[in-house]
Amino acid sequence: MRVKCVICDQIESIEDHSVQAKKLRNRPIHTFMCKSCETRITERTNERIATGNFKLYRSNNEEDDW
Repeated sequence: MRVKCVICDQIESIEDHSVQAKKLRNRPIHTFMCKSCETRITERTNERIATGNFKLYRSNNEEDDW
């Protein structure tokens, strides 16, 4: 399966029967990022977290015992 990175538009091929390929076929919200973009984003995010000015806003999921 040929896939295109959403950031740098680099075209790569992945195995047709892999889990990632299945997610891309069945759920259109899932997007593909190449390894170089993924590592670059991870490194820069970790640098921002290290500065102390980075706040990650997550929703509070309250579980109901109903």
